[in-house]
Amino acid sequence: MTLPRKDFYYHLPPELIAQKPTGERDASRLLVYDRGDKTMAHRHFGDILDYLRPGDALVLNETRVIPARLHGVRRGTGAGVEFLLLRRVQGEDWQTLARPGKKARVGDVFDFGAGLSATVTALEADGVRVARFACPGPLEEALAEVGETPLPPYITEKLRDPERYQTVYARQSGSAAAPTAGLHFTPRLLDAIRAKGVHIVPILLHVGLGTFRPVKEDDALRHRMHSEYYEVTQEAAHRINAARAAGGRVFAVGTTSVRTLETVADAGGALRAQAGFTDIFIYPGYRFKAVDALITNFHLPESTLLMLVSAWMGREEALAMYEEAVRRQYLFFSLGDACLIL
Repeated sequence: MTLPRKDFYYHLPPELIAQKPTGERDASRLLVYDRGDKTMAHRHFGDILDYLRPGDALVLNETRVIPARLHGVRRGTGAGVEFLLLRRVQGEDWQTLARPGKKARVGDVFDFGAGLSATVTALEADGVRVARFACPGPLEEALAEVGETPLPPYITEKLRDPERYQTVYARQSGSAAAPTAGLHFTPRLLDAIRAKGVHIVPILLHVGLGTFRPVKEDDALRHRMHSEYYEVTQEAAHRINAARAAGGRVFAVGTTSVRTLETVADAGGALRAQAGFTDIFIYPGYRFKAVDALITNFHLPESTLLMLVSAWMGREEALAMYEEAVRRQYLFFSLGDACLIL
């Protein structure tokens, strides 16, 4: 079996790549796709309330983006370097990406300001480095002072308010990128969803390189996913299982929520409390066990995220939906519009 990367290509005009968020989070557009009759409706995100029923479970990834982009200099030479923190290995050791990589060899030390420094201790696959950070106080305080919120490379405009790249329910710091489907929710909309009798259940996946790393292999099955840390608590597993047992549906907010739920679900779809690392790669042919509806943004051509959506609704259907979104001039990617696939 092969999975040709080119089978997931679509043409995206550059002007449809969102460079700034909408004025109000829930004012973004929402394309609703019904897998049953293969119909599409064009709404606004606040209308998502119309598609939820009492007893459903809305599953959110409560990770928070850290100021993970650091600009520094190599000690002894002054050569500039940029670090992107991916995930904590243990203690103050972090997996990082360095640019340019040739300036970050094992033993090299870099200074970033505010007393923060890092020593490269190991080289891993795909250009990943392990670096040991040191600073006078807590690392989180140093990152808050000198770090920047990392934005995807296709966003070329600087955000005036970095909080717009955080969900309103972000709680646990650790991500190198936002779970962007959740950016559309507001406290007011979440209150309205609760008032309708929908169970709002937080889970956790710290977004790293695994979610957004581009597929370079012609056969996508040869693509290697990086592992990302997740947590599903006993309470979260119980609430989702109970909702399903009572006839409710599970609405996963974002592909990160889908990947987490599918990681901890048994063959019958029941969830178990668990924490660890997942490198699950979902592509057409996968049989979903724990999710009934998907809320997500529009994704890059030939990406693992588009492959997950294609597994959810069918490749041809997914590409047709994307072509319709292009025709209707939806805005794409992190700060763009959203879709709900039922």
